[in-house]
Amino acid sequence: MELRILPQNVANMIAAGEVVQRPASVVKELLENALDADADKVSVVVTDAGRTLIRVVDNGCGMSPDDAVLCFERHATSKIATPEDLSAILTFGFRGEALASIAAVSEVTLRTRLRGAEVGCEVVFAASEQVSLKETATPEGSSFSVRNLFYNVPARRKFLKSDTVELRHIVEEFTRVALTRPDVAFSLSNNGRDLFNIKPAKTLKYRILDILGQGVVGEVTEIDAATSLSRIYGFIGRPESARKTLGNQFFFVNGRYFRSAYLHKAVMKAYEGLIPEGVTPSYFIYIETDPSTIDVNIHPTKTEIKFEDDSVMFQTVFATVKEALGRSAASGSIDFNNPEQTQMPHIGSSFEEYRSPSAPEVAFDPSYDPFNAGGNAGTDFGGHHAPEAPSSGCQGSPRGAVSHSQDYGKLFEDRMMEVSDILVVQDKYILTKSASGVLAVNIRRARERLLFDRFVKALSANGHVSQSTLFPVRVQVGVESRMLFDENAAMLASLGFDISPFGNDTVVVSGVPEGYSAEQGKVERMVADLALILSSGVKGALKETMAASMAEKFAFLGASGAAQAMSPLQAKRLVDSLLASDNPEFTSGGKRIISVIPLLELDKRF
Repeated sequence: MELRILPQNVANMIAAGEVVQRPASVVKELLENALDADADKVSVVVTDAGRTLIRVVDNGCGMSPDDAVLCFERHATSKIATPEDLSAILTFGFRGEALASIAAVSEVTLRTRLRGAEVGCEVVFAASEQVSLKETATPEGSSFSVRNLFYNVPARRKFLKSDTVELRHIVEEFTRVALTRPDVAFSLSNNGRDLFNIKPAKTLKYRILDILGQGVVGEVTEIDAATSLSRIYGFIGRPESARKTLGNQFFFVNGRYFRSAYLHKAVMKAYEGLIPEGVTPSYFIYIETDPSTIDVNIHPTKTEIKFEDDSVMFQTVFATVKEALGRSAASGSIDFNNPEQTQMPHIGSSFEEYRSPSAPEVAFDPSYDPFNAGGNAGTDFGGHHAPEAPSSGCQGSPRGAVSHSQDYGKLFEDRMMEVSDILVVQDKYILTKSASGVLAVNIRRARERLLFDRFVKALSANGHVSQSTLFPVRVQVGVESRMLFDENAAMLASLGFDISPFGNDTVVVSGVPEGYSAEQGKVERMVADLALILSSGVKGALKETMAASMAEKFAFLGASGAAQAMSPLQAKRLVDSLLASDNPEFTSGGKRIISVIPLLELDKRF
């Protein structure tokens, strides 16, 4: 086989695959170039989530006509000239690959004017080829217009996701860059609709407020520590605000966003014993260190960093976060909207929500089988007689498990169950007598089973009964989550949710599925959990998976809110409904709901 040198335009298209993966990649590179050009105002305009147009306009230093042409050549850069310069990088870009890569897979128009120059220029590139160059009247700074991304790479264009998904990626990159420079004004619009219009912020905390809202900034505490090697500052979430999602976790080094699973472990180690397993706090951690001690050139998109001594940085981050958590626990927190008012720290209700319910500790006789105990025929609990679970299809029980919904009737005496026979223990368990002992029902798991059945039916029938809230509840969810609700509006409506957009980062809940609590606090928590489920990717899976995820999240809400005590009558109705299920023994995740404590075991205790 004969070797050959690839044509320059083909080589550029191949190289572009590393730098330009989707429209968000273009937005990131152009935003960073604008900041490197000393701009204090940057505007981003996209059409069709960047497929049709991406325009980034800045008021930076601009370029001369010669530089405007040269900047599209590979490895054209003003940032480095010698190998030693690689160890002192404090700018976003330095390799000169971004514009060459973008021009290889799109049509690019650059209008720019050097500061102090009387006239600017316009240069057009397409598929790495210069199309035109001419003088033009344009403001000082630069305006890049990227049209028809991947028009010459149809395979790459075909694999782009929906506009909503691509726009969420753009918002993600926009957020990361905007968080690095609170002193710069940023704006972002899509199809003529403003998503962000951010003025320069007085402090970093105000920038977080502008981008992510009061719901996030009101739950963080400040960190600030300095050593001989580095300074670490920013904000971390209070333990009670931790959530079951990887959202709002940011690391920055010398003003550059980066990802680090290693330093994430340092943060999580500092929270050990303060948050339940499986939840993650928010954090905005900024590191300032000597640029010669880090390598920012180990990844094509420069989102990974190599520290000279990773273990020292790990210990520094851990100690800084740990010290700040200790400080915040020992002192009152300040309401960001009212700095004069000191509030006592409190444990949020969400903490207990994540704690797994623990079953009563009882011993048992492994040879005892209540279902084989003769002479115990009688009616089923509450008069309901549930059919056997079908042998095929998703029923949400462990593999090989058999439904005993008909057998449970044999546990009770030959009469209807009275409400007076019901005992509710700490709103966790329902206890009642049976012919062979005591029947215990886990309340939360019973609710989860019923919710699972309800959601599967609703998703299958594409319709569910909704109840209107007394007053519409407005919930600030952030721009990214707002777009998630837009993308899944039809599916949510089929489940009984009446959720409509309000502004760029807020939704209004006017209806919830029948039987749900419509209290504002419960609705807000429900919306937060919905956002988590939708962002997890579960929405695209089988309806049973979606139903299971929602049932597990919402089981704690109950019919009228888990915070309210359950009456014996409500407990009886819950058990009646459970026994009418095709599989009352197990949750969709395979956890046991019903357990029988035999009389023999009770006798052993006395």
